[in-house]
Amino acid sequence: MELKEFIENFANQFDETDVSEIHADTRFQDLDEWSSMAAMGIIAMAKVSYGKIVTGKEIRSCETVQELFDLINSK
Repeated sequence: MELKEFIENFANQFDETDVSEIHADTRFQDLDEWSSMAAMGIIAMAKVSYGKIVTGKEIRSCETVQELFDLINSK
């Protein structure tokens, strides 16, 4: 899994946030569009795109997109 591809897939979970606004050090929970529905989208993305299972609790333990990428990549 490549970080650039992950960031693009992550950004696709949002309607109004452009991919250019999201970087490895972005604190995703601070994004205006971040919500429990976005978290569910990330859980689904991890399963469908990468075959990895992550929980809401694991997502909440991450602060940045890089940390989320590392979490999913380590599974």
